[in-house]
Amino acid sequence: MNLVSVEHISKSYGTLKLFEDLSFGINQGQKIGLVAQNGSGKTSLLKLLAQKDKPDDGIINYRKDIRIGFLSQEHGLNENLSVQESILSSNNYILKIISTYENALQNPDDQEAYQKAFEAMDAHQAWDFETQYQQILSKLNLDDLSKKVKTLSGGQKKRLSLAILLLDAPDLLILDEPTNHLDLEMIEWLEDYFKQSKMSFFMVTHDRYFLERVCNLIMELDQGLIYSYKGNYSYYLQKREERIQQFEVETDKAKQLFKSELEWMRRQPKARTTKSKSRIDDFAEIKSRAHQRRKSHVMQLEINMQRLGTKIVEFHNVSKAFEGKTLFKDFDYNFKRGERVGIIGKNGSGKSTFLNILTQQLEPDTGKVVVGETLSFGYYKQSGIHVEAGAKVIEVIRKFGDYIPLAKGRKISAQQLLERFLFDRKKQYDYVEKLSGGELKRLYLCTILIQNPNFLILDEPTNDLDVVTINVLENFLMDFPGCLIVVSHDRYFMDKIVDHLFVFQNGEITDFPGNYSDYRIYENSNDNTEKKVEKAKQTITNEKPKSLSYLEQKELKNLEKDIQKLEENKESLQQSFLSDLSPDQITTNSKKLQEIENEIDQKTERWFELESKK
Repeated sequence: MNLVSVEHISKSYGTLKLFEDLSFGINQGQKIGLVAQNGSGKTSLLKLLAQKDKPDDGIINYRKDIRIGFLSQEHGLNENLSVQESILSSNNYILKIISTYENALQNPDDQEAYQKAFEAMDAHQAWDFETQYQQILSKLNLDDLSKKVKTLSGGQKKRLSLAILLLDAPDLLILDEPTNHLDLEMIEWLEDYFKQSKMSFFMVTHDRYFLERVCNLIMELDQGLIYSYKGNYSYYLQKREERIQQFEVETDKAKQLFKSELEWMRRQPKARTTKSKSRIDDFAEIKSRAHQRRKSHVMQLEINMQRLGTKIVEFHNVSKAFEGKTLFKDFDYNFKRGERVGIIGKNGSGKSTFLNILTQQLEPDTGKVVVGETLSFGYYKQSGIHVEAGAKVIEVIRKFGDYIPLAKGRKISAQQLLERFLFDRKKQYDYVEKLSGGELKRLYLCTILIQNPNFLILDEPTNDLDVVTINVLENFLMDFPGCLIVVSHDRYFMDKIVDHLFVFQNGEITDFPGNYSDYRIYENSNDNTEKKVEKAKQTITNEKPKSLSYLEQKELKNLEKDIQKLEENKESLQQSFLSDLSPDQITTNSKKLQEIENEIDQKTERWFELESKK
């Protein structure tokens, strides 16, 4: 069933034309991810679909009585309401059903109205609405229902807006970066929620694992045109590469044809036959095709890093508590050259506090942090760039000098540097407040790298960046010779960049020797064993006792020996993660651990089955 039909729409802002003559449809059950470079009109297109703006040309047709939910970067909540009041005051159709039912209870004489209201409650499972919204809020770490919206952080407000939309369950969800401000556990929960639901949505996100695992159709907005790929993110990458190669082949053919036709045109044939006139008319189209060019400029990152000394950063028995809550205690660590550390943990677990202590912007409660003399921090914060009102882009960079030193004694002008960060000469004289979210992030990254740090700290660097820019940043960081700390909810980014993790959990910092996917395998192996044992115990309690045959008794004894041996192997492998392993060894051990866990699960299930028959 078609939900939305977009027909020949165009959108411009002043002289900037974002796109024109776009046409596509959104059908029920489609989970669409939109991919595009920053500044190409992603957010503008979302606002058009959500009816928050109108196209300059064309029309967008909607199915009759369609309900659309829009998650934007601005929350739009009433600051004076509490979390619970925000949900109950939302335009949620289930709340209307509940209200109708409560009114029917007040009029017992109208049995027909009561029966309709009762049936509506059943049909929409409205009886469990309160339990449902409490569960969703709990998953999004919004447990205090009495807390006022005005006291919430920006991330909490975004999560509350998301919760309200999920509870409303509209016919079509329009989502602008839904994973921003969610920690890793929340993202994985939302991923599972969307995979299992029958929701239809049109989404912009930079989270490539999310696109891979949730979406069944990828749309790319590229140079003002829409391309659709029925599949996940991996399929899109494959087909996009094929499309670009085909474009290059067709352009080369057009160039050869253009040369031959140009020679014919230069001969200026006097006889204007119908055939020659048609050929002259076709020449303009051939010329246009031959001169087509893909605008495939990518950001260029380069720094002149100061050499690191032998002493980098040392933590000695560092502890920190906040409002009576211990964030970490007696933490000892010496950073080595070239370290690439990822930091993970729930919101409020102390990640930002740790980084502020590391950069000596905050004092620890106990212990000390010793920083090497040659160390130069580059700290990219979530709060973003702060500039004076009325400042232009070029002025922000010129504060660091008209010429910026690069590696091997080279220099580059401020204008040339901005061009490398995809700010053309016209854009360089725009006011900073006019920049899009992604452009602001690029400018901020430029101001960090221009200072030539040898210890980079990146706190959520991929927020608001397009996928192409993230790929460039990844390639730069892979070759970065200094120390690197990354805090990110982008699992793909973390897996590619970091070698080990600092895990913030239960007031402790644990050093895990692997990337995020390795850590999830390790965690799931422990969780699955506990769940299997608990389930098996319940099975024993509920089932009636039965007798074992001789062969079953023998099998039971062998199973006990096998399980014990497997548990020992599992323990040995888990301990190996605490030693200094190479990335290949970590991957191999992670796979072995998963295989052992699967075998333990199978044999444990069979053991409990036999044990229950004794």
